[in-house]
Parts: sequence; C-alpha cells; structure tokens
Amino acid sequence: MDALRYKPSTTVAAIIEREGRFLLVEEATPEGLRLNNPAGHLDPGESLVQACVRETLEETAFAFTPEALLGIYLARVQLPDGPARPGGADISYMRFAFCGRLGALDTQRTLDAGIVRTLWMTPDDIRASAARHRSPLVLQCIEDYLAGQRYPLDLLHTHSGVYDKH
Repeated sequence: MDALRYKPSTTVAAIIEREGRFLLVEEATPEGLRLNNPAGHLDPGESLVQACVRETLEETAFAFTPEALLGIYLARVQLPDGPARPGGADISYMRFAFCGRLGALDTQRTLDAGIVRTLWMTPDDIRASAARHRSPLVLQCIEDYLAGQRYPLDLLHTHSGVYDKH
C-alpha cells in the first residue's frame, strides 16, 4: 500500500538587521495584512542561497548577500477556511533562514505582487506585533539572530544536477 509522503514546502528567509532594526515586509494575504521576513519558495534550478537572494530582491528591492545560515526551521500552519481557501489548508514549511549583508536598493524595481511595503522594525516592535506575523518563524528567526546563532554556508551543498535543464 502506498502511503502519502510528507513533503513540507521548502522556503528561504532573509534576516536583515541595520542599526538595531530588522527589515520586514507587509503583505496582503487571505487573512489580511501580515508581517514576514523577506521570504519565499525555492524554485527549480536554484540553490537555497540563490533563492534567498532572489526572494529578497523581489520582495524588498534590496540586493542581499547571505553570509551565514541562521537556522533550519520546520513549522506547521493551519490556515482558516475562507473564500480564497475553501476548506482551509494544513501546510508545513521547511525554512532555511540566512543572515548577511544588505546591498543597494533598486529604486526602479516594483515589489512582488501582494507586498504592500517594507518596514524597519525594532525587536520590541516585532515581538509586540506577533499576532500579525505570517509565520510563527518570523520572531523565532530574529530571536536566534539576536542570540548570535550562525552557521557557515558551506554546510549547504547543491548538487550540479539541480542546475541541469531537462
């Protein structure tokens, strides 16, 4: 008998701090406006680091250079029933969070659909806004960053077959 395999969605997130504030995005979701780290899904043909660079640029218009793996996180999110999601959804996410160096802002770039704006928030502001977080991992990643958690990027290996076009 074939059992369904558990396949969490692979996501990446950028944890970016500047002068004691963290870069977040405010995005429109079926549950209303939510706050998130710059984050998104891994696309075919890219490494985790490449995905993080791309997602950060798409959601914030900032260049980003990952310098360390902050952590690997697994979370289950149960989304409510509603017009945009009949029957709701039970989704698990495997998040690879990175910290690194913020680059230039591309003032001509349009942000991804659904992204309302970017915000620079203090850790206390982020903690106080937990009810508006898109993921339970938003604050966890920032707390881990503040605790000094860092791992070398060479922990991650992307086999060349990922880049092959079929």
